[in-house]
Amino acid sequence: MLRWLAGRGASHKNVSRELALISPEAWQAVLDGLPFLAGLAPAEDEALRHRAAWLLASKNFSGAQGLVLTDDIMLSIAAQAALPILALDPVLYEGWIDIIVYPGGFLTQRVETDEAGVVHEYVQETSGEAWEGGPVILSWDDAGPGRDHDANVVIHEFAHKLDQYGSDVDGMPSLDAHPTLRPRQWRNVLEQSFDAFNEALTAVEDAIPGDVDPESEEGEAWFDTLPLDPYAATNEAEFFAVSSEAFFVRPRPLALGLPAWYGLLSEYYRQDPLRRLA
Repeated sequence: MLRWLAGRGASHKNVSRELALISPEAWQAVLDGLPFLAGLAPAEDEALRHRAAWLLASKNFSGAQGLVLTDDIMLSIAAQAALPILALDPVLYEGWIDIIVYPGGFLTQRVETDEAGVVHEYVQETSGEAWEGGPVILSWDDAGPGRDHDANVVIHEFAHKLDQYGSDVDGMPSLDAHPTLRPRQWRNVLEQSFDAFNEALTAVEDAIPGDVDPESEEGEAWFDTLPLDPYAATNEAEFFAVSSEAFFVRPRPLALGLPAWYGLLSEYYRQDPLRRLA
């Protein structure tokens, strides 16, 4: 197992060292702080711990804006990031080395072109980014235990890394290790599910009374009927990332609302969180 995990980004010795440094108490504290890790079978728990050790050995963690990265912070992030590759080859996370952690939300420069071709530049606060070929950037305030358990910025950004690996960033990760999954099948289910979600989102937006602010707490109750956060409608890459975090932390609405898409994600990740968290 260790020899297999010690890919180009980490030596067998480094992975072994990191694994030895993860005490049973520290690991249990991580599990207790992240409810979506409940229900892991002993073999799955051990595999997750090995993959977390591999991440700690192969990635360069650094704090930004004065954040001091403790062992607990790094282990929590590594455990969350390891969950999507619990049953996949860690090579999918190779090709980059840096994980940068801010204490809270951070500002990023955005450039967008609207349908009329007009370019808009603006600054936006965000909780995470995954640069193609570059670092994963996270807000600890949004990534740590005890935060919103219906969302997960770590899984979201690492799903983007899976999407980026060896292909365009288009909502379809590499299927090379999945002989039963065909790109055409993935694309068809992805497009149908993306369109169905957008239709459901439009229906919800149209149903909100005119005297209700959609961004208010009252308005949010309408959006809570959707299987995914509305941000999933941005594009197919974001749809895959938002779906991945929902798949692992809040699987039931996704499985009920978009069953074919949930089934495809379950086949890709080789996991069934709905069963595990039941």
